[in-house]
Amino acid sequence: MSSSSQTAAPSPIFKSMLDIALAEYQKKTGDDLLAHSLAAKLQACKPVDDVLDILRDQAKTFEQSGDQKLMKWIDPLVHVLYTFSGALGDGVSLAFPPAKVIFTGIGVLLAAAKDVRASHGAIIDLFERIESFFKRLEVYTEVSLSTRMVEVLVKIVIELLSILSIATKEVKRRRAKIYFRKLLGRTDIEDALKKLDSLIQEEFQMATAQILKVTTEAKDGTRPY
Repeated sequence: MSSSSQTAAPSPIFKSMLDIALAEYQKKTGDDLLAHSLAAKLQACKPVDDVLDILRDQAKTFEQSGDQKLMKWIDPLVHVLYTFSGALGDGVSLAFPPAKVIFTGIGVLLAAAKDVRASHGAIIDLFERIESFFKRLEVYTEVSLSTRMVEVLVKIVIELLSILSIATKEVKRRRAKIYFRKLLGRTDIEDALKKLDSLIQEEFQMATAQILKVTTEAKDGTRPY
């Protein structure tokens, strides 16, 4: 996001929404995400490349097993999330930026899958679908965030966290490949993916409208009288 962008005033409601989502994540996976060792490492990261280095380290077993597509989908997803990380951190007044909560969730899922090679294909497919949604949010390099846009972004993070919690829970069960493959067709995952897609589409439309407004105002301001 450009340095000139302005973010809407923080809302305690957004923080409460994220706190509830984190509690639900812990209930499903047994992991306190913010207390996980990866959280401390990711919190210390400044450049996005540092975040990607940590996630690549967690994804090594995928490459060793011949599944080299994973980072192809995670890399652009991380870049988009990192783009509005600062805005979300300001908009929700959290010490731990919401985007880094997601980075930690991704790292925990990849770590859990290290010894469950049967799950690798399904995880790659899952991230491919998620990344295809997030492509639309690349417009965030050009817009400032209204209160409504921050609210939808928080909901996007929450849905993404929900998807990661379901996948992590199933990986930890170390089920056979045929069972894990069914995860992507299950109602909970599919419902969460559909909701994520809908929220991103809504956010994309608002961002596009904002860009059009700014462009129109800029043209009007330079129009000769």
